[in-house]
Amino acid sequence: MSNQKEITAKPIGKKVTVSSPATVANMVCGFDILGFAVNAPSDVLSVSQTNEPGIHIFNEDEYDLPTDPEKNVSGAALLALLDKAPDVKGLILTSKKQIKPGSGIGSSAASAAGAVVAANELLGKRFSNEDLVQFAMFGEKVASGVKHADNIAPAIYGGVTLIRSIFPLDIVPIKPPELFVTIVHPQIEVRTSDARQILKHTVLLKDAIKQWGNIAGLVAGLLKHDYDLIGRSLEDVIIEPVRSILIPGFNDVKRLCKEAGALGGGISGSGPSIFMLSKTQQDAEAVEEVMKDIYNKIGLDYHTYLTTINNEGVKVIDNG
Repeated sequence: MSNQKEITAKPIGKKVTVSSPATVANMVCGFDILGFAVNAPSDVLSVSQTNEPGIHIFNEDEYDLPTDPEKNVSGAALLALLDKAPDVKGLILTSKKQIKPGSGIGSSAASAAGAVVAANELLGKRFSNEDLVQFAMFGEKVASGVKHADNIAPAIYGGVTLIRSIFPLDIVPIKPPELFVTIVHPQIEVRTSDARQILKHTVLLKDAIKQWGNIAGLVAGLLKHDYDLIGRSLEDVIIEPVRSILIPGFNDVKRLCKEAGALGGGISGSGPSIFMLSKTQQDAEAVEEVMKDIYNKIGLDYHTYLTTINNEGVKVIDNG
């Protein structure tokens, strides 16, 4: 039964429409601190003002997401923005999602980031990108119970972002070299909140040291455009060994994709999607064939994306 209610609020003035990208969080070793945006898939969101107080949500997709703004990731983000814009009575949000919720490629972040970027454009760009990340993190809290920014920041800034700190928020944008991204989304759902609950609460010092080295190496490799260093650093000894048990075929995907030419990769966000980075499109295409072959043999439905890193982030596609 649909929870979509009829929107009675009337729009005033112009409507801003944006394309909001999928994102890959963690980048293997950078749990909650690294992420990047991709050029496909993406959501489409529109925002307009209304004289009716509050946030009014209309969904134009099949996912039957809540229209109560406090229970909707876009709505929660817009409520936070509205709190800092007392001259604005209300906003109407229309959302058409093409990033499946629970896919592990930043569906909730695309909704929250796209909504606040569209609203900010509508209101004359009165807020900074950092402000927008702060607002959108309220949406991530609705989705997972945690205000993390590793999907939100790259969705808004584009490219790769390093979250040096959440409190206070400190975002470091990183312009990566050209990289091709291959993603496979096995058609199962892994809830972010569930994937967090299975994580260990303590870490061995030797594992922490290895992880720190990989994070530093990955950031250095991205900044230096050193593909070999990027590949050597795409290793996770803390999170991935635990979460990978939730994803059928994961170990085969990782091993065989690297043999096919990928630099490396791993779980996208909390899964179930798996991403691989490649230096060339030819390698990325070979990786995609490996992914397809593995899931065809398993007999599990899947979807693949062959794309590149999105250096722009949320993009305004109609400002009328």
